Parts: sequence; structure tokens; C-alpha cells
Amino acid sequence: MKISHIEHLGIAVKSIEEALPYYEKTLGLKCYNIETVEDQKVKTAFLKCGETKIELLEPTSPDSTIAKFIENRGMGVHHVAFAIEDGVANALSEADAQGIRLIDKSPRKGAENLNIAFLHPKSTMGVLTELCEK
Repeated sequence: MKISHIEHLGIAVKSIEEALPYYEKTLGLKCYNIETVEDQKVKTAFLKCGETKIELLEPTSPDSTIAKFIENRGMGVHHVAFAIEDGVANALSEADAQGIRLIDKSPRKGAENLNIAFLHPKSTMGVLTELCEK
């Protein structure tokens, strides 16, 4: 797989509304997009930091993966997303061939209309890894 850059860092928060003042007023970043991804039961807010984005993730349902993450681990870094140049489907095939446990067997739509897929943290040194392509 060919990675061009870190696409974004996903950070789980209980409330985007409560988290944004820290990122905007304290750190000086600017939120440029807020959207809800219904099938993932999450509301997202994106901020730019140089060429990398910060994605704040707020659960929209108590049974969402983000709600469960916050319940088990508290708020904080949830995942690292990498921009894939040669396609997420290709990257998944390569990872699978190397014995990496896949959460997604094929790409799906994520926030900002990206094609995304996740690799399981039990196979990625404990870091939930997201693969992204426009």
C-alpha cells in the first residue's frame, strides 16, 4: 500500500460543542466542517492543522463504537487515518495477505465523502488504523 500522509487523527469526545473551544480558542485551529454519519452513529467536526486534519468524534447513540470507546477508555485519541494513494480496496487486500485483521472487508463511505476502512488494533500494535481515499 502506498501512504501519502496522515489524513487525520480521530479524537473521541463526549460533546463537540464542549470540545471546540479548546481546539479553536486555545490552540487556534478553525472548525471547517461538522457532519453526522448516520450509519456509524457519530457526529464529526473537522479542524485543519497544517496538512493534517483533526476529526472530533461525538457519539450520537449510546450503542455506537465511539460511545463504547469513551465508556471503556475515556475521551482521547481514537484512531490514526492514513491517506492511501493506490486505493483502499488494494490496501485491504495487501493487509489481509500479510495476516492483518480487518474490521472492514471492503471500503465504505465515511465523513467528508471519503472511502474508508479500518484495520483492527490487535494487528496494528494497538492503534486503530483507518485507511482513506478521496
